[in-house]
Amino acid sequence: MTTTTNTSRRQFIVGSSAIATGLAIGFDFALMSSANAAMGTGTTAMAPLTNPEIGIWVVVKPNDDVIVRIARSEMGQGTITGLAQMVAEELECDWKKVGYEYPSPSDNLKRKLAWGSFSTGGSRGIRTSEQYVRKGGAAARMMLIQAAANQWNVPVSECIARDSVITHTPTGRKTTFGKVSVAASQLEVPKDIVLKDPKEWKLIGKSVNRIDGVADKVTGKQIYAIDLKFPGMLVATIKESPVFGGKVKSYDAAKAQSMKGVKKVVQVGDTAVAVVADTFWQAKTALEQVNIVWDSGPNVNVSSTSIKKMLEDGLAHPDGFVHNTFGDIKSALSGAHQKIESTYFYPFLNHATLEPQTATARWTPDSCEAWVPTQDGEASLAAVIAASGLPAEKCQAYKVNLGGGFGRRGAFQDFTTQAVNIAKQMPGTHIKLIWTREEDMTQGRYHPVMMCRLTAALDNKKNVTGINMRLSGQSILAAVRPAVVAANKGKDPLAFQGLEDSGEHGFNYNFPNITIDHAMRNTHVPPGFWRGVNVNQNAVFIETFMDEIAEATGEDAVELRIKHMGNHPRSIAVLKAVAEGIGWSKPAPPGVFRGVAQMRSFGSYVAAACELSVTNGNEVKIHRFVAATDPGYVVNPAQVARQVSGSFVYGLSALFEEEITIEKGAVVQKNFDTFGSIRLYQMPKVETILIQGGGKDWGGVGEPTIAVAAPAVLNAIYRATGKRLRTVPLKNSGFKLV
Repeated sequence: MTTTTNTSRRQFIVGSSAIATGLAIGFDFALMSSANAAMGTGTTAMAPLTNPEIGIWVVVKPNDDVIVRIARSEMGQGTITGLAQMVAEELECDWKKVGYEYPSPSDNLKRKLAWGSFSTGGSRGIRTSEQYVRKGGAAARMMLIQAAANQWNVPVSECIARDSVITHTPTGRKTTFGKVSVAASQLEVPKDIVLKDPKEWKLIGKSVNRIDGVADKVTGKQIYAIDLKFPGMLVATIKESPVFGGKVKSYDAAKAQSMKGVKKVVQVGDTAVAVVADTFWQAKTALEQVNIVWDSGPNVNVSSTSIKKMLEDGLAHPDGFVHNTFGDIKSALSGAHQKIESTYFYPFLNHATLEPQTATARWTPDSCEAWVPTQDGEASLAAVIAASGLPAEKCQAYKVNLGGGFGRRGAFQDFTTQAVNIAKQMPGTHIKLIWTREEDMTQGRYHPVMMCRLTAALDNKKNVTGINMRLSGQSILAAVRPAVVAANKGKDPLAFQGLEDSGEHGFNYNFPNITIDHAMRNTHVPPGFWRGVNVNQNAVFIETFMDEIAEATGEDAVELRIKHMGNHPRSIAVLKAVAEGIGWSKPAPPGVFRGVAQMRSFGSYVAAACELSVTNGNEVKIHRFVAATDPGYVVNPAQVARQVSGSFVYGLSALFEEEITIEKGAVVQKNFDTFGSIRLYQMPKVETILIQGGGKDWGGVGEPTIAVAAPAVLNAIYRATGKRLRTVPLKNSGFKLV
């Protein structure tokens, strides 16, 4: 495939910092050079090297600067720094000289997916790419050392690299990476690449400073997608049918078209109308004057009440998709001396990213470019190609820094498609589409709604003889990846996160008889991957129910859990760590009550314990959390601690405040006044314990710990009030966080 690179149209974004003579090294070394730019503060434009490029992950400049190419997206979680640390660890370079750049998804496509997956979700950014990026760094080190040894005419075994300096150990002769980078670029890539033993790590496991411009974020200099500016750029905003599945019946744009700054009013597909103007405010105020008549379709009578009734029917239905079963639960229940049964509800949730959905596009008959704050550059490029009507080689998608993602900007590229469709109606002009907050709130891809009924069977000695768990609710994969559901004979394996009998989301409890099934009940409200996804509600269900069992059997809540997860030592370790950290074995201070929870998801083992008090019967004050995380290996401890605290903000906001409700087929909540988040003064102290289980496991960090915050609090609230709260959010039960 022949490709050309036109940097002039984006030079004003990325600057003109072309890479001079130097070395570019990666793990897939058979690929030819191409030079496309990517957007991001602190990044460098990729430009052609004067020497053959023999790799894709590492660039070494003559001045010893090292540029690590990062395929994953940065959303504040620290992926850029963590991935760069792993490359630099194997490269043995000077960390103070390390920078980064984004390769473009179109380059990845042209190079036959050389950089692997661009998808950044499911806490996979580091754990599923750690090996091949480390190999890229190790290969670069080997080639640089070989180049130095060749110049000195000495055996390579006599040379070592450290802090971007290569030393010939017998003589003490030294050179730098930059001085041998050109020679190294001409060498054959080593076939056998040996990675360091974790015991040798000096950079991995260290809390180094982030390399993605923290100061710029604090001062407001960081450029996010919503900040992009191009010469002659126009701004659009859009309004889509408020009822999912509805269409535009007609619209009158006469008044809006005459307003100041308005350039065009356009229909976007058959579901939306947009206004293009000089500024966002002009577009927004004009759109409010467009008289749109909607054909709301068959979903106009759907409400939260009718959806809940559908879920209740699912709980009562005799059949479901069984995912985890052992023994004979029917016999266990029929022969039980005592049964415990509880029903739970978890609502729709919006991602509520601080930056609403946005994308910038420019379309001509010969090319289409889009600048997207994306969690999946490949998905963005696919959306651009599909919407543009042009061949893939004429399309580009550039990743731009995200103002929040949480799963909204990955598989779902509706905003990218809209931007391209609007740009097609104004060829040659950069169009920046910005959703209003109201559009963002009412056109989301929401955390799936779910109910659950749990039943435990006890014998006459109060031993648990069986657990039956029935889920009733939405399937994300049925809407987003139906082929996966079809391959599983109608079952959505994602619905069972944290409840599986094996795998990265494995169920940690052992009972003589168990059945966990799912009555799939899909609504017209589109579901999506919301940070932590289904493990959030599944942890609430099973971990609060474990406390109910403990009360019925008269056992300690921690000891009961340990008793039933004997073959899961890492789960036991994190649970014991938080119990010890919170002082579980000692009496709590007067008026203070404790709760615990544990879970395994995204390849990591996590647990949380909290202390709280309740005043006036409903005012909850969380004094502190102790959180333990075992992700296998910890790349940057400080970043992990921040991620744990940040995930608790997300989990507690969902527990106390957040929900999306439906009336007349449409979302009720329009802005942050009705979809709240916890405030800074409400956020408790979080004490983080990091445990490195090691082995071959690399677990996630950004999502696993969200799940354990809510059930730990719910269990403590019960001890404080005697009330079992099984419906989220707690504001609907009169409880508030103070």
